[in-house]
Amino acid sequence: MATLLVCYEKDLPSANMKEQLLKKFEWEDCGTDGENSYLSCDDMCIMTIPEKHLLSDHVDQKAKAHGISVDNVVFMSRHSAASGIPTLTVHPIGNYGTADLGGMDRRLVRSAPHLMTNALRRIKALNDTTEYNVSFEVTHHGPYLESPTMFIEIGSEETHWGDVHAAEILADVILSMRSDEDHPAVIGVGGGHYAPRFTELALTKKVSVGHMVPVYRIVGSSDDELAEMISNAAKSTGTDMVYVHRKSMKGAEERRVNAIIDTLGLERVGSESLDPL
Repeated sequence: MATLLVCYEKDLPSANMKEQLLKKFEWEDCGTDGENSYLSCDDMCIMTIPEKHLLSDHVDQKAKAHGISVDNVVFMSRHSAASGIPTLTVHPIGNYGTADLGGMDRRLVRSAPHLMTNALRRIKALNDTTEYNVSFEVTHHGPYLESPTMFIEIGSEETHWGDVHAAEILADVILSMRSDEDHPAVIGVGGGHYAPRFTELALTKKVSVGHMVPVYRIVGSSDDELAEMISNAAKSTGTDMVYVHRKSMKGAEERRVNAIIDTLGLERVGSESLDPL
């Protein structure tokens, strides 16, 4: 599995994660394509880019054109939230609506459910702090790529972005994460932005979580819009299995969600059908 690690050096957590990775192994200089520079080690490559993550469409294709193998893409990034709660997080990317933060309108990037869920478990295992929460975030923002992609982030405000120890934790996660492809993949529907139920599910059950459609995308959507979101999430995860966070929505909304899932021919699964870790 060849993993492309993307670093934007003006993003402090991204630069710190790169620095920690460089300390742990010998990396080979693979030159520059005139815009981006490359360092490789075994099945990993660090690609350093000159523009913001959210605007860096098709970095996977640029890396491939430079002779780099790419199976998955991991953006190393900071995380911002008004709450300021210290958080180490991973999430898939894409837009259910307009592309206000990069990417393409109503287009999802292929998720990497097995790798991303394993990364979440590794963060939980390696987080030796009492300060940082560990969680998924739901699908949001750009850029747009063709390869399976995830973000790994340190947040939630400037006081946390320069935390070198947090960067070292995530560097160790990156070096140790593996793709648990023997676990079934699901999409998540419901819940809030930090996906507490899907996070709990991933940390306790043999399941891999891909794209997630939060309640704030469901409320106010038409049936056609919701069907499109759920269908795109499933296709971009490569699964026909859906886990619904039932308690996060009112009864009428849950019934609407379930009816749409059934109409799409997708399978609803509950935690009782999943094996414990």
